Amino acid sequence: MLGFFGKKANSLLGIDISSTSVKLLELSRSGNRYRVEAYAVEPLPVNAVVEKNIAELEGVGQALSRVLIKARSGAKSAAVAVAGSAVITKTIEMDAGLSDDELETLLKIEADQYIPYPLEEVAIDFEVQGPSPRNPERVNVLLAACRKENVEVREAALALAGLTAKVVDVEAYALERAFSLLTEHLVDGHGPLTVAVVDIGATMTTLSVLHNGKIIYTREQLFGGRQLTEEIQRRYGLPVDEASLAKKQGGLPDDYQGEVLQPFKEAVVQQVSRSLQFFFAAGQFNAVDHIVLAGGTASVAGLDSLIQQRLNTPTQVANPFAGMALSSKVNAGALASDAPALMIACGLALRSFD
Repeated sequence: MLGFFGKKANSLLGIDISSTSVKLLELSRSGNRYRVEAYAVEPLPVNAVVEKNIAELEGVGQALSRVLIKARSGAKSAAVAVAGSAVITKTIEMDAGLSDDELETLLKIEADQYIPYPLEEVAIDFEVQGPSPRNPERVNVLLAACRKENVEVREAALALAGLTAKVVDVEAYALERAFSLLTEHLVDGHGPLTVAVVDIGATMTTLSVLHNGKIIYTREQLFGGRQLTEEIQRRYGLPVDEASLAKKQGGLPDDYQGEVLQPFKEAVVQQVSRSLQFFFAAGQFNAVDHIVLAGGTASVAGLDSLIQQRLNTPTQVANPFAGMALSSKVNAGALASDAPALMIACGLALRSFD
């Protein structure tokens, strides 16, 4: 049984395998202050990962080997995550006082009712969340299950780079963990906050709404930074690698800002607004206190202020490293610009301190 929730380990590398890159982060902690020991980002071959599924194991394994060399980290144990859409979670009430082994046996018997796949194809894990609010004699247990192949392919990719998967987490929980580092910058001084974290990746945008630090809603949609890259390619006749470099570093013709970037930013605003409308339609809330932008596209200049102005909601770009010390081998400028894309890697690296 592979731990979605992991066991205690020293220095785990947080490794986020997204659709266009692998991101590695290593943290240490002294007292209550974290330090970034190592980090690196390495692009993936096109279509090596498609909609969060690893399609080309070799390509991902080679990118992992390169990211390790780049980061200059000696750690060999890692925490990785599967996408939330691949995982079934369920909170179940069980008798308090059962041992872990007894819980596991009972959960395997009960799991049949909750999981639509044959049990031999499924990796299952659980974590006791605490006493049931309805009945002090019982505890709430979070059951998490996903198809073994989702877990095994990630283990295999890490193994190609000489790494061991000590923890397989769920992206949403990793995000929640990293989000806890942002909350001190969001304090409004009134009650529990409702915050929308919008993670804009290359091909997928994920809205996660957190209330009081816990995810209460997620929604994925196909939209991402690749649309801007493709528009740059089309308009200026550039190959894909040059287009994505120009997107980050600039140097495009004068009409780029008005003709290409601005319409893309407007499209992002629309996507964020539409995702929030779906959340409000679900009924519990009709507003959020803050919007936090994550993912590679979050660092597009002026995007945060445009969203804040249009949606009339305080908006900021995620930086989980704002209060952290950095080791001498970490480039502070590069880390600051990659920070919004490192939320999941950060949440995974925090598993070292469970």
